[in-house]
Amino acid sequence: MQQQHFQLTAAVLATAVLVGCGGGSDDMQSRGSLLADPNRVPVTQMDGTATTTIAPAQFGQILEATHPGLTKITGAPKCAISVYNIKYATVGGAGESTDSTGAILVPSGSDSACSGPRPVVLYAHGTETDKAFNMANIRDFFQASVPAATYAAQGFIVVAPNYAGYGTSSLGYHPYLNAEQQANDMVDGMRAAKKAFSAVGAQPSNKLLITGYSQGGHVSMATQRAMQTTYASEFQVTALASGAGPYAMSLVSDTVFAGSPLMLGTVFLPLTFTSYQKSYGGLYASPSDLYEAPYATGIESLLPGPGATITNLLATGKLPAAALFAADSMPGPSAPQFAPYFGPGNLIKSSFRTGYLRDAEQNPCNTAAGMPSPCTPAHPLRKAMLKNDLRTYAPNVPTMLCGGNADPVVFSKNTEAAEAYFLAKGMSRSLLTVLDVDSTPSGPHDPFASVKSAFTQAKAETINAAIAAKTDPAQAVAFAYHPFLVYPLCEVAARSYFQNVLAAQP
Repeated sequence: MQQQHFQLTAAVLATAVLVGCGGGSDDMQSRGSLLADPNRVPVTQMDGTATTTIAPAQFGQILEATHPGLTKITGAPKCAISVYNIKYATVGGAGESTDSTGAILVPSGSDSACSGPRPVVLYAHGTETDKAFNMANIRDFFQASVPAATYAAQGFIVVAPNYAGYGTSSLGYHPYLNAEQQANDMVDGMRAAKKAFSAVGAQPSNKLLITGYSQGGHVSMATQRAMQTTYASEFQVTALASGAGPYAMSLVSDTVFAGSPLMLGTVFLPLTFTSYQKSYGGLYASPSDLYEAPYATGIESLLPGPGATITNLLATGKLPAAALFAADSMPGPSAPQFAPYFGPGNLIKSSFRTGYLRDAEQNPCNTAAGMPSPCTPAHPLRKAMLKNDLRTYAPNVPTMLCGGNADPVVFSKNTEAAEAYFLAKGMSRSLLTVLDVDSTPSGPHDPFASVKSAFTQAKAETINAAIAAKTDPAQAVAFAYHPFLVYPLCEVAARSYFQNVLAAQP
């Protein structure tokens, strides 16, 4: 990549908002309780009128107007959708009592896929910087539109927590990539939804499917792990489909600090650092211990923020566009394409990076392929990353891992590491499906041939649009790759995978 690749325009950044265990019997009476009656959310149609049940044709019109081409990927809606907000009790990253909100999407209609007992999809969304993000807003938020189109409009009941720290949640931070808290949040959201189902007219079957993408890939896997290891008597998961998640957190962190930063890491890492500081403490005595002076003040309350967008955060200088480390921070970039992440106006202090790398040298944690080596890191950030690494178990349900091999935001080595770990821990290959949407169909019987072909076509359209606009095609593909090319196709692949699992079960 060249330096010009990272000269981000406001228009590009505006579209780059990414698609981004505990709890014993004593606290289960309060956790997951509904804090208010479910609230039905109207959907504004293209003619300006609002409806409490959006018909398939009208929802299709909305999708094509707001996200052109999406129904070509997800398929035309079959079912009408009724949308409800819920608010429920849960816990924060430090175990404190708090509340969270979420959405229930209920399908209905004359199509056979839309009536009778329906399977439930517990959905985990990706990174959002706007505190007002709401999965019930299936018109305006892309990360709400995609699961609504992919699952609810095709006959699945969708339960989609917003996560603590978003919407009207009283928690003053978001426990980002805190595996235990986020799993608890999802568990409590599912508990609350089950209490609300009769009131919202949902008829759930006994099939529970868990999926999510990006941050939600990590959250969905953490949730399945919690339901398998901690809540097995309460939840029976039918299948898991995780997309492009940072499952191998220790490996990701060590890779980034060693000189291979991820795209828009200047946004994702502060979310992570604040989460772990609030959850565990000890990352720093003051933000200025970690961040350079221009960014330290107020950074803990910056993300998620009211109306915060990546465009505004970078355009106003609240975060640097690319420079994670100082130009003279050693070691330098691990490869030429990572050079733009080293430069003036950097985010992280060299002293903090040096301390991290010294500990990584003294206490290595990823010395075997796919396997987090037994290690005892002393650095507080490395300890937190290891704590949230999901390579601690093997799923006991049909599992699909989806992603793209050239993802610059969540490196594909996460999928490779999770796959290697699960198989090494005895998971049957018959239970594990790994899909690279950015690959050539293996033959006429490839079950994901249409998804792979759709990716190739979408990538070509992105390149052609960039050429027509006289912008850099490589830059256009890089920015679109994770949030707009891979994301919806992984969700469509997950739906197909779920349908195949359901068809094979009684």
